[in-house]
Amino acid sequence: MRRSAVPVPRSSSTRPFRGVRLLAGPPPVDLTVVCRRSSLLSAMTDATGGAAPGAASEVVECAGLLALPTLVDAHIHPDKTTWGEPWYTRRRPAHGIADHVAQDVELSRALPTPVGVRAHRLMAHAAACGTRAMRAHADVAPAFGLEGLVGIDEARAALAGVLDVQTVGFPQHGLRQAPGTDALLDEAARNGLIDLVGGIDPAGFDDNPEHLDTVFGLAERHRLGVDVHLHDRGARGLAPLREIIARTRALDMGGHVTVSHVFCLPGLQPRELDELADELATAGVSLTTVAADSGSVLPHRRLRAHGVRVGIGSDGVRDAWSPFGTGDMLHRAHLLGYCTGARLDEELDACYLAAAHDGAELVGLPRADFTPGAPADFLLVDGECLAQAVVDVPQRRMVVRAGRVVARDGALC
Repeated sequence: MRRSAVPVPRSSSTRPFRGVRLLAGPPPVDLTVVCRRSSLLSAMTDATGGAAPGAASEVVECAGLLALPTLVDAHIHPDKTTWGEPWYTRRRPAHGIADHVAQDVELSRALPTPVGVRAHRLMAHAAACGTRAMRAHADVAPAFGLEGLVGIDEARAALAGVLDVQTVGFPQHGLRQAPGTDALLDEAARNGLIDLVGGIDPAGFDDNPEHLDTVFGLAERHRLGVDVHLHDRGARGLAPLREIIARTRALDMGGHVTVSHVFCLPGLQPRELDELADELATAGVSLTTVAADSGSVLPHRRLRAHGVRVGIGSDGVRDAWSPFGTGDMLHRAHLLGYCTGARLDEELDACYLAAAHDGAELVGLPRADFTPGAPADFLLVDGECLAQAVVDVPQRRMVVRAGRVVARDGALC
């Protein structure tokens, strides 16, 4: 992940977390984080069997709290948010993407607070709720220039060591519909402001047969990833999806291409879905879903069974599109379970682990899975088990990032 940063200790030391309950069993254990010369992410081991090497630092008392892996928000728009602003009244309905886009511009011009301040509020809140990393989309269009990307970059810098951030230059207004956007994306790439080039509905909203040529061309030229919003359903969505698969294979970009929303998938018959899932997995194309409702949420368990990586995201949080959203990925895992009809513990667990492990893999981070050598990234909650935490959405009592306590009781330290 680009430009992530953690404090680097001068010498090796250990930090014990005493009395932690892990997912594998109820008895509390002691975890030892080994802080080495190169990183605080070196190891996390069960300390009951013996002391880890290095000088011991302060003991963190965990009092039998349940430890869960930290989470990844694989799809969020911090540049649009009104988080922390006075209530914004949405005065008219929006009929389609074009109306939403117009209202984005109106809201942006009405808000007195800079993007960087608003984005930082939301991103800091997400980190305090246990998000270790996010993929942040920022609108790039003549109406905004690069303001959204610059604001998110300011927030990213302020949260270094607490939250890792990938940025997507997102042509929300389209490429054909908003001439000049391609030049802005190229400028953003040349200035190091983006990790991925975004796209949006080539066949529907942008109605542009050259849309994917531009998106993949910019990505190939600047050696960046791709993340395309695909809201179109039916054949209008499936045709671009298959073209994205073909381009990913042709350019050997497996593992660096994501398609977000993908509303054309949930309505497929099982056999067609399975065949397409195999194509996505073979090409290395990842997907993200935001679990907005049961009709548009991706069948993540079935896709994962075919080897498709499916990340979970917040999408917009209290913006012109919707008054809803919390930026809390545990709550989003709860919504994923609700929308997919999860009932069994293993189904509820899968919702959380998609937001934790699939999200980490999607943004290029190792899993925080409590194995020796894994990142020392976890959060602590009151609860009996993971499934209960997904249902109850308990307060995060503590959030640990790279072996450091970075938040307590929902607020950054």
